[in-house]
Amino acid sequence: MNRYRLVHTTEFLYDGPVSESYNEVRLRPMHDERQSCLSFRLITAPMSRGTAYRDAYGNWVHQFNVLAEHQRLKVEAESVVLAHEAMDSSADSTPLSDYDCSCHQIAEEFYDFMAPTGYVPHLAALEQIAEDAEAQSDGTVAGFAEAASNVIHESFRYVKGATHVHSSIEDSLSIGAGVCQDFAHVMLGVVRMRGLAGRYVSGYLVPGAAAAPDAKQEDVIGGQASHAWVEVLMPNNSWMPFDPTLGKPVGLRHIRIAYGRDYGDVAPVRGVYKGHAGQRLSVDVRVRPALDDTGTEQLAKSAAPPAPATMIAERPQQPQQQQ
Repeated sequence: MNRYRLVHTTEFLYDGPVSESYNEVRLRPMHDERQSCLSFRLITAPMSRGTAYRDAYGNWVHQFNVLAEHQRLKVEAESVVLAHEAMDSSADSTPLSDYDCSCHQIAEEFYDFMAPTGYVPHLAALEQIAEDAEAQSDGTVAGFAEAASNVIHESFRYVKGATHVHSSIEDSLSIGAGVCQDFAHVMLGVVRMRGLAGRYVSGYLVPGAAAAPDAKQEDVIGGQASHAWVEVLMPNNSWMPFDPTLGKPVGLRHIRIAYGRDYGDVAPVRGVYKGHAGQRLSVDVRVRPALDDTGTEQLAKSAAPPAPATMIAERPQQPQQQQ
């Protein structure tokens, strides 16, 4: 079953009244030759009217404002996605040595995906990972990227809470641990320092149990947060995906939401508000097959009622870490 229903719920609870909340959301799945977004809707409580546009990287961005005082903000994105079978295509076999002779052309066109960023600084500590990857690869561009993903998967421990949403790769390198957001950033640093263009991919990983028609909600292990991986530009101008967290090929269970230079470009929900109140963030992601036993699409209404109505600094909404 390659047709999934996704519900991503983000809730902010404030310990006092806040107002003038301005928010932007990147939660609409991509619609292209590799997956189809069959339906999407965004629901907020308190209710709001929003606008939508595409950003510089082609991602859907929804903006909404809540001006009145409130002590709770709930953002729920519901979508149905059809993942397509990958088209048969031979892997790019360009040797790294040949690529090195022409990489300056790639650097001009894809500078954004090769330059260092706040989350992905170019650190000397990444050079050893790059050397190990090159030694384990078959000498091709694709082989190097795959080896880099494998080295990161084998060298780092997956530990929730080891880092935080604002951590750069320096934090993961220092402790040898992190979550998918960290591992994607580490791989981006490695491939970019080697002269390859790499982009951060925000999305979801459908757990194996959820891909079965009889999947139950409680079977969706790890389905409490969004996922992240990497795509590397090949010399044939195709983007090849890698998941250093799993150490396995990216396939039909990877649902893409947004592309960017790093997490900062693709945060699922970000915003600011006015008020002195503190905040607590909770995130819940549910993924299930979108068809029931009779072949009927499962997309039940889930609109939440407006929060009861019950300053002055502007404060950012707490972002969520991709795990």
